[in-house]
Amino acid sequence: MRIRHSSMSQMRPAVMIAALVALSLTATSCLAKVEVGQKAPDFSGLKGVDGKDHALSDYEDAKAVVVVFTCNHCPVSKAYEDRLIQFQKDYDDKDVQLIAINSNSPRKQPKDSYELMVKRAEDKDFNFPYVVDATQEVAKAYGATNTPHFFVLNGDGEVVYVGAMDDNMKADKVETKYVRDAVDAVLAGNEPETASTRPVGCTIKWD
Repeated sequence: MRIRHSSMSQMRPAVMIAALVALSLTATSCLAKVEVGQKAPDFSGLKGVDGKDHALSDYEDAKAVVVVFTCNHCPVSKAYEDRLIQFQKDYDDKDVQLIAINSNSPRKQPKDSYELMVKRAEDKDFNFPYVVDATQEVAKAYGATNTPHFFVLNGDGEVVYVGAMDDNMKADKVETKYVRDAVDAVLAGNEPETASTRPVGCTIKWD
């Protein structure tokens, strides 16, 4: 008996949709999900645009750390770049450190290559580490799904906030500054009033 091989294009629409959903769920299931109150996943050996390797332990003396998964190409990520720069300026003397991680696959999105990361950082004069998660393992460990996607850690390395930086992509329309509020709460020895929001931005480009 000869077996007939079917291609995706030969599937009936309902069967095709079911197959795509299954593939999507399989990919999503590979992601961990860091919950508020949990210890932030450690990372090390992430190459920065400065040519040096960076680790979460580099900032173990910080009173708060903001980890943001971002990238070069996403319009939403670009819209937040000036806010990231200003954030680091405002909190630099308060022992707060922001670190930006690009986990996008340059094979899927060439604009997110390491070489273009270096150029982007130079063009924008980033005042915070911008590092590449070449294996995408850090994004998976954190459960990052979007660019940008923020995680605020307290001085003990515990996650106290996960989600968006604020409530509007347009800087002049912002009313609630989730990340700043969370960091201010940590510095005051309190828990953030808002512990999580939905991240808004482009999806991470998985390899």
